[in-house]
Amino acid sequence: MSDFLDLARRRYSVRTYLPQPVEAEKLERILEAGRVAPTAKNNQPHRILIVQSPEGLEKLTKCTNVQGYPLGIVVCGVQSEAWVSPFDPNKNSLETDTSIVATHMLLEATALGLGSCWMARFEPERLREAFNIPEGIVPEHILAIGYAAGEAKSPDRHDKMRKPLEATIVREHF
Repeated sequence: MSDFLDLARRRYSVRTYLPQPVEAEKLERILEAGRVAPTAKNNQPHRILIVQSPEGLEKLTKCTNVQGYPLGIVVCGVQSEAWVSPFDPNKNSLETDTSIVATHMLLEATALGLGSCWMARFEPERLREAFNIPEGIVPEHILAIGYAAGEAKSPDRHDKMRKPLEATIVREHF
């Protein structure tokens, strides 16, 4: 039986993909995982841009440093729909909400046997222009999804690559 921690340990950033498209039913499940993701005040300030055509993927690749994936998902945020903190009007939930949506989608992709890579390095203005993203909608994250080429990274890699739990937690107070 698989549990969440097993799933989280299996997910890794895939850099090379097989030239095999992602099936429509798998894409729908990935999108549904994003739809059910929690957001602040349930405002759901996100819009999802799906890129699968060769022309679209070529445009998307020009905005990033990852290539060769058969499915790109751009998670955008709608500024006017984000929850705003009553304690700090300069702080809103947009990046957090879209990050939760993206995480849900990446984990569902892993559960479906797909590889993925969360791309944070991209040119927002170039992306906005290439895909006609309107003003007020902010491209926050790009997800590359597809079938991984090569061996999967070991789920046990976290034992060596991550700090021990004791190095990252504080109990009761600092």
